[in-house]
Amino acid sequence: MSGLDDNWFTEVYAEESIAFSFRIKGKVHEEQSPYQTISIYETETFGYLMAIDGCVMLSTRDNFLYHEMMAHPVLFTHRNPKRVAIIGGGDCGTLREVLRHDGVEEVWQAEIDQRVTELSEKWFPELCEANEDPRANFFFGDGIKWIQDTDPGYFDVIIIDSTDPVGPAEGLFTKDFYRDCYMALGENGLMVQQTESPLMERPKSIIRKAHEDMKAAGYHHSKTLVFPQPVYPTGWWSCTIAGKVTPLEHFREADAGTRPFPTRYYSADVHRGALATPPFLQDIIGEDHPVGGEG
Repeated sequence: MSGLDDNWFTEVYAEESIAFSFRIKGKVHEEQSPYQTISIYETETFGYLMAIDGCVMLSTRDNFLYHEMMAHPVLFTHRNPKRVAIIGGGDCGTLREVLRHDGVEEVWQAEIDQRVTELSEKWFPELCEANEDPRANFFFGDGIKWIQDTDPGYFDVIIIDSTDPVGPAEGLFTKDFYRDCYMALGENGLMVQQTESPLMERPKSIIRKAHEDMKAAGYHHSKTLVFPQPVYPTGWWSCTIAGKVTPLEHFREADAGTRPFPTRYYSADVHRGALATPPFLQDIIGEDHPVGGEG
């Protein structure tokens, strides 16, 4: 096997002693925003790729996996979602998926770095095709403070579409922030947080900590769903849903099965399968499961 040359972009995951590379046609843009370094590459097989501070955020080829799973499971679990907040999500892919739901009347996207959205409009226009929808509203600034200032009980669903828990996003993975979201949610409100890879080895799993912090913040239910994501560390990713009072093992299956919009990954069957927690993930979370049986 030959070594890689300058025609490759490589993200190194030092903590895991692994790396993932893309053969590129070239770097088409790079800038230092007030918050981070944003780079755009044109790859040979994954379309355009956005990296922030050297970490891959999305690619043209596979972003639908993440965006669909961050949006549709939580929206089909809520009985009647009308007002939705997205914290982060600057590429607008999750916003697009949320706005596919006709019953949603109002969406707010709170993104700290406006340049992420502006660059997505140029290099990933397909993700931004719903930005002019009259139901879409944008706030560029500190999402933590924005949620704190939200009227209590205003939102039905809050989606935390954040980067990894470092830098500007670190405060989005805390008990205090989850409690602020709890206050901003209505009686049957649901929150979902991206919780990285279930295969990442850390002193304390982000997934387990999310469950513990969600419980400490007052949520009665939490559930982690896993899905493939080739451009992220280990190729496997997760999101964790928290409910104030709503059990998360059931969802509006009939509505999901007859959804009037196209999806490339999400379906009622995929949602049902994602609710099955593998035994190793039950161990990480701290759930009990029968030995030799179905957990």
